[in-house]
Amino acid sequence: MKTIQKRTLKFVEKRKSYKITEKISKILEPLWILKYIEATKTIKKLLSHVSNFKCFLKKEEGSRMVSMKDIAQQCGVSIATVSKALNNHSDISLATKQMIRSVAGEMGYFPNSSARALKTNRTYNLGVLFVDQARNGLTQDYFAHILNSFKVTAEEKGYDITFINSNRTSQKMTYLEHSRYRGVDGVVIACVDFDEAEVLDLVKSDMPVVTIDHSFDNKPSIVSDNIRGMRDLVEYIYSMGHRKIAYVNGGDNSTVTRNRIGCFYRTLSDLKVPVVDAYMRQGEYRNVKVAHDETLKLLDLPDPPTCILYPDDLASIGGINAVNERGLSIPRDISIAGYDGIRIAKVLEPKITTIEQDTETIGRKAAEKLIGMIEHPRSTLIERVVVEGKLLTGDTVADINGL
Repeated sequence: MKTIQKRTLKFVEKRKSYKITEKISKILEPLWILKYIEATKTIKKLLSHVSNFKCFLKKEEGSRMVSMKDIAQQCGVSIATVSKALNNHSDISLATKQMIRSVAGEMGYFPNSSARALKTNRTYNLGVLFVDQARNGLTQDYFAHILNSFKVTAEEKGYDITFINSNRTSQKMTYLEHSRYRGVDGVVIACVDFDEAEVLDLVKSDMPVVTIDHSFDNKPSIVSDNIRGMRDLVEYIYSMGHRKIAYVNGGDNSTVTRNRIGCFYRTLSDLKVPVVDAYMRQGEYRNVKVAHDETLKLLDLPDPPTCILYPDDLASIGGINAVNERGLSIPRDISIAGYDGIRIAKVLEPKITTIEQDTETIGRKAAEKLIGMIEHPRSTLIERVVVEGKLLTGDTVADINGL
């Protein structure tokens, strides 16, 4: 049996097919029990299809990740030249760059993220942390649009994103530990309790961090201009003849809520309009039921308001439901206004009067600022970038001038 095997391998080696020999040897292992003549005939038949074996071998080799060394051998240049061409260095000719990139494309070359991380000390991965009290941050239209803009900008600059979440059941980790465990280069934070100890630890660390709608002294922030937005909204309602204006606010102690409430009081004071304490109600962001219940309380007042503001457009739907339950009509019997300018506010009838926040710009600037901190830490300013919104007059605030 060993004699047959030696003679068979010798037969193949005479045809100078060393790579094919290995493959054939494995295939023919069950054949060693056959007669020598039968094994020889089988080998001859296989060798007649040697081109197919070569294709098979190339396919096997193709399953391996192509390296810069492979490209260098194919192009007849050094590995350093390949690296310069793929990284667009200026000290090699354009023709050489194009030739190397063309060959790399044909060979199916993709940069190895692990190798790049070792060389640059960066993973090109950005962490995203935002979790609201209801644990439904990703379903919020406002934050979903911000995240989409952030993601698009990050990908254009060669970065991926990873979620830093609270569901770390396999191992207890803080947000900072989870960020380091995931190997992210930096983190964008939005829609969280910014006073939470884990969030503060992350912000105080050396990890590049950008916050949205909240500012810290030591980190850049991208904030919507809630003061200007509230002023524009109240002044518009005032211009439509309303003096009895109620506000169902966000109900938390966030910077956004404090700024909006403060501006609400200040604007009415500047307009010489008294604020009735009973008109100030504590609601909750994106909570339809709470807004519904608070609206019913306002409608039951001896002297109800003529216009009610809500913390966001979704909450305003709760107000609309309450008004409809009482058999009243918007805006004929009572006016309402929301905030955020989400899609539903623009398609409902009547269209909701609201402030449209520029989510595209907020997300884009957050990504640009975070990447700037990672790539240019010395020259990136620790600043508060304010993004203005836009008043959408809609159809839910009636003109009661002269009534």
